Amino acid sequence: MSRSDTVRFRHNQAILAAAVIATIGALPLASARWYLLPVLLVPVAVALWAWRAGTDADARELRLRALAGQRRIGWEHVVELATDPRGRAVARLDDGQQVVLPAVRGADLPRLVSATGQALPGSAG
Repeated sequence: MSRSDTVRFRHNQAILAAAVIATIGALPLASARWYLLPVLLVPVAVALWAWRAGTDADARELRLRALAGQRRIGWEHVVELATDPRGRAVARLDDGQQVVLPAVRGADLPRLVSATGQALPGSAG
C-alpha cells in the first residue's frame, strides 16, 4: 500500500498557527527570568499536537495519532462507524469499546469509508 492510498484527517491548521503565535508571544516572558522558561512548553506542545494528531486510514487499518503516540486498529475489529452527539466520528470495536477518531467529523465518514476500498451501502459504483 503506498502512502498516496492513505486518507489523512488533521485538525484545523488555525490551531497550529495560533500556537506558533503564542510561542512567539511567550518568548519575552520566558526570556525575562530562567524560571519562566517552562512557559514556552505549553504553546510548543499545542503546536506539536496540532501538527501530529489526527486519523490516518487505508485499506488495512485506522491509525489514531496523538501528541506522543499512536494506536493502530485493523478494519476487521471495527464493527460500526457512527457519530456521537457532538458530531465527532467514532468507531465501535468488536470488543465493545468505542473510540473517538481524532480530527474526523461525521461529515467525513464517506471519505473515511472510501479509504477501505469498500462502497457505502446504497451508493452506485
